[in-house]
Amino acid sequence: MINDGRRPSALAGFWTLLVGGAAIVLLLLFLHPVTQRTDCPNYGGNGNASAFRNPSWDLYFPLVLLAWIVLIAIEQVLPSTWRGRGGLEIAARTAIALVLPTVGSCCLFVTLATVCH
Repeated sequence: MINDGRRPSALAGFWTLLVGGAAIVLLLLFLHPVTQRTDCPNYGGNGNASAFRNPSWDLYFPLVLLAWIVLIAIEQVLPSTWRGRGGLEIAARTAIALVLPTVGSCCLFVTLATVCH
């Protein structure tokens, strides 16, 4: 086995988390969803309105978040993510890489999904 003595990248296993998170932020900036209840199209009335101009994003946005989490999970099983690390470190990094976006996605989605309902 060739051991060149290089340390593994500190971001190995977190690239999808970071790049995907940045992409979701850019998507939200582009979609410009409603964030205040008073800005909802159904403010003062009843019914269900979307936080997005195009109501189809009520389905697409959770799918984007789910795909992001699945891609993060796939990245965690790649051998390049494990290179030079022990089992405990791999497990801790995987837990961090999966828990943070899952909690963040749930909080973000619930906030956007309920703002106009």
